[in-house]
Amino acid sequence: MTRPKGGYYKGELGEPHKFDPTFRGPVHKRGCTDVLCCVIFVIVILGYIVLGTVAWMHGDPRKVVYPTDSYGQFCGQQETPNANKAILFYFNILQCANPSVLINLQCPTTQLCVSKCPDRFATYIDMQYSYRRNKGSWEYYKQFCKPGFNNPDKPISQVLRDEDCPSMIVPSRPFLQRCFPDFITRNGTLTVANQTSFKDGHGKIRSVVDLRDAANKVTAMQQGTESGITSLLDAKEVGTKIFEDYASSWFWILIGLVISMLVSLVFILLLRFTAGVLFWLVIFGVIAAVGYGIWHCYWEYSSLKGKPDSDVTISDIGFQTDFRVYLQLSQTWLIFMTSLAVIEAIIILVLIFLRNRVRIAIALLKEGSKAIGCIMSTLFYPIITFLLLALCIAYWAVTAVFLASSGEAVYKVMSTLPDCKYTNLTCDPETFSQSNVTKLCPGSQCTFAFYGGESLYHRYIFVLQLCNLLVFLWLVNFTIALGQCTLAGAFAAYYWALRKPADIPPCPLASSFGRALRYHTGSLAFGALILSIVQFIRIILEYLDHKLKGAHNAFTRFLLCCLKCCFWCLEHFIKFMNRNAYIMISIYGKNFCTSARDAFFLLMRNVMRVAVLDKVTDFLLFLGKLLISGSVGVLAFFFFTRQIPVIQEEVPSLNYYWVPLLTVIFGSYMIAHGFFNVYAMCVDTLFLCFLLDLEKNDGSATRPYYMCSSLRAILNKKNQKRPKETKRGRKQKKEQPKSRH
Repeated sequence: MTRPKGGYYKGELGEPHKFDPTFRGPVHKRGCTDVLCCVIFVIVILGYIVLGTVAWMHGDPRKVVYPTDSYGQFCGQQETPNANKAILFYFNILQCANPSVLINLQCPTTQLCVSKCPDRFATYIDMQYSYRRNKGSWEYYKQFCKPGFNNPDKPISQVLRDEDCPSMIVPSRPFLQRCFPDFITRNGTLTVANQTSFKDGHGKIRSVVDLRDAANKVTAMQQGTESGITSLLDAKEVGTKIFEDYASSWFWILIGLVISMLVSLVFILLLRFTAGVLFWLVIFGVIAAVGYGIWHCYWEYSSLKGKPDSDVTISDIGFQTDFRVYLQLSQTWLIFMTSLAVIEAIIILVLIFLRNRVRIAIALLKEGSKAIGCIMSTLFYPIITFLLLALCIAYWAVTAVFLASSGEAVYKVMSTLPDCKYTNLTCDPETFSQSNVTKLCPGSQCTFAFYGGESLYHRYIFVLQLCNLLVFLWLVNFTIALGQCTLAGAFAAYYWALRKPADIPPCPLASSFGRALRYHTGSLAFGALILSIVQFIRIILEYLDHKLKGAHNAFTRFLLCCLKCCFWCLEHFIKFMNRNAYIMISIYGKNFCTSARDAFFLLMRNVMRVAVLDKVTDFLLFLGKLLISGSVGVLAFFFFTRQIPVIQEEVPSLNYYWVPLLTVIFGSYMIAHGFFNVYAMCVDTLFLCFLLDLEKNDGSATRPYYMCSSLRAILNKKNQKRPKETKRGRKQKKEQPKSRH
C-alpha cells in the first residue's frame, strides 16, 4: 500500500490545525494549567526553604573557613584565645605520611593554632642544650608548644610522651591556613632552607623527601586530590600574579565586554540585511575550497602516477607511524579526490533540492531581526534570568555549605602505637585522662577528628545534599523555562500582528511574563522537573564514572559509557521538546503534555524544514559568536600587547597579558551567547508560528497569511485584498459582539 503525499497517513502525525476566526495571536482568555504540578512545586519550594533554615540552625561555616586544632577550637576566630593564631601547626608532620591518613582523614599528631610558622630547623634536644646558655631559644620554641607549658627542663622522654612540645620544627610557610615545609627545588634537588636532610628529634637523620611525602598526604586529605604540595604552592604563586593582573586591568576588561555587548546588539539588528549574504558567502566559500581540494588531489595524483613505486597500494605497505609515507602513493590522493568529490556533490545536491527551504530559513532569520528591533526590551530580559539564576546558585551553595558543616565535634583516640586497639574510636576529652585507654596505650590522646553526629538529621546529611542538588536543578530549569515562555509569547504577539508594528499589543514582553507566571507555572515546572531528573541521573553517572576510573571491569565501564551517552542524547531531546512545548503554551495556553504533543506533530509534519532551519540558524549564530569574540579578542590583543600607539601609555603593567585577553574573549563569547539565545528563541517562535500560519490560513480575504511578504514570495503565496467596506458594513461590524480572545 503506497503512502499518501507528505509521507504519512491522515492522523498519523496529528491533524493539521484548522482555521479559527477568533484567533488573533496569543490567547488572552486562558486558564491555569497543570495545577497539581504547580501545587507540588510550591510545596517543594517551601520545603527547600525549611531545609535551608534547618541547615542554617545546625551548620557552622566557620568549620569550613577556619582550621580546627586537636581540641576542637577554631584557628583565627575573633573573640577567642586563638584570635591571633590563624594557622594550624602539626607537631610531627612526618606522622602524616601514614597511609591511614587518607582513610581516616586524620593525621595522628597533635595540631595547634599558632600565629606564625617556624622559620628554622630545630629539635627539642638542641633547644634544651642551648637553653642553658641562651634563654631566648626557649621563648622562640615555646610558641609551638601546648598553651600553658613552660617547663624547658622537663625530660625529653616525658615531653614527647605527653606531647607537650614538638620533637622538631622545620622552616615552613602558611598554605591553606596550615604550616607546610618551605620546599625549594635547586638544580633538580628538593631542599628546605638549602638542606636536603634534617634531624627528626628522635636521634635519626631524615630526608627532605620524607617531609614532602607527608605534606602531600595532608594536602590530599584537605583537598581530596593527589596533587603535590610543591605544585600547589607554585599554583598559589601563579594565582597571586593572576589576581594582580585582574586588579590592574579590570577597567579595561569591563570596556572590552561593553564593546562586545554593543557589537552583539548591532550584529543582531543588521542580520535582517546580512543573514543571506553571510550564509551564501560561507557556503560558496566551502564549495570553492572543496573544489580547490579536488583539483589539488588530481594534480598530485597525476604527478605521482608515472613515478616508480607510487602505484603500491595502501594495503601492501600496511600501517606506518610516519603518515608522510602515504602521501607518496597515488592511491592516497585518489581516495582523497573521490571523497572530496562526493562531499562536493552532496553539498550541491542539497542546495539544489533544498534551496527553497534554505531561503525560508534565511527569511525567518531576517524576520527575527526585525522582531527584536520592534521589541527591543527582549534583549534585556536575560538580565532577569541571570539574576534569578544567581539567586538559585547562591541559595544552593549556602545551603550545601551549612549542610556540610552541620554536626558536633567528634573526638577520637589517637595513638602512635601500632597495636593499640582503641585507635580511631570515639572518646570524650573531659573524661579521657581517667579512662583505661591511657594505661593500655601510653601516650594516646583524645583529639578532634571531624564534625558529625548520630542523630537522624546527621545520618541523612548525604540524602539532604542530594535533595538540595535536585531542587536546585529544578529551580534553575524552571527559571530558564520561564524565560523561554516569556520570550515566545512576546515574539508570537509580533508574528500574529497583521499590520506590523501597528497591530503589536502594548508591552508584549510584560504581558507574556504575567501570563506565563499566572497561568502556566505548573506546566513550566512539569517540563523543568522532567529535564532535572535526567540531569540528576547524568550527574550521578559522572560521579560513578569518576569513582570507577581505576576499575578493571571492562563490562562495567562499557555499560556506564553507554548509559552516559544515552542520557546525554535524552537530555538534549527533552530540551528541544520543552523549548517548542513552551512556545505552544505561550500561544494557546494549553497544558504541558498537550502542547508538547502538538509541537512534536507540527514539527514532524514539516521535518525537512525543521532540519534545515535548525542547522542554518545554528551555523549563522555560531559564526556570529566567533566573529564577535574573535574581533573583540584581536582588539584586546593589540591593546594589552601595546601595539596601538594612540593609547599605548594607558596599558597597565601585567605579569601575564593573556589573563585579561582570555577573560575578554570568553566574556565576549558569553555575552554574544546571551544575546543570540534571545535571537534563537525568536527564530524558533516565528518558525512555529509560520508553520501554524500555513496550516490555518490560505491567503484569502477572510483567512490572510500573517507571514512577511518575503516568505510569501518564496512560497508563491499571496494575500487577497479585502473588498472596501461600505458604511453599512462598518456599522454592522461595530454592532457584532467581540470575540473571546
